[in-house]
Amino acid sequence: MKLDWTEGELGKGLRCYRACEFFAAHEHWEIVWLASKEPEKTFLQGVIQVAAAFYHLQRDNPLGTLFLLRRAQLRLQRYPEYFGGMDVSSLRGEIADWLQVLEAGGSIHGRSYPELRRGGKAGVTI
Repeated sequence: MKLDWTEGELGKGLRCYRACEFFAAHEHWEIVWLASKEPEKTFLQGVIQVAAAFYHLQRDNPLGTLFLLRRAQLRLQRYPEYFGGMDVSSLRGEIADWLQVLEAGGSIHGRSYPELRRGGKAGVTI
């Protein structure tokens, strides 16, 4: 299954994510996740958990954020550097940075959310 982040539910979810509308992003991506098969299914679940984590952060639930980012990191660690049109390595690195700050009880104010960057084969855009 080719994941096209420019249109359909993936595209809508990506636009929501970039607008910090994390719950809406999660809802759009879940539609695709439900119809997916492996290996895309687990990959999408990891990305969805990232969105859900930051929804929890918006609702002042840092423990929920921490829990979901840990789960997302575990799911995404099995994927190569680039998968499904996304730079997974960069995403994992940003998740690790967030986990480090959250686990240390550091300040999260002013931190940017992980970006979902283009990666992989030519012509695949995110």
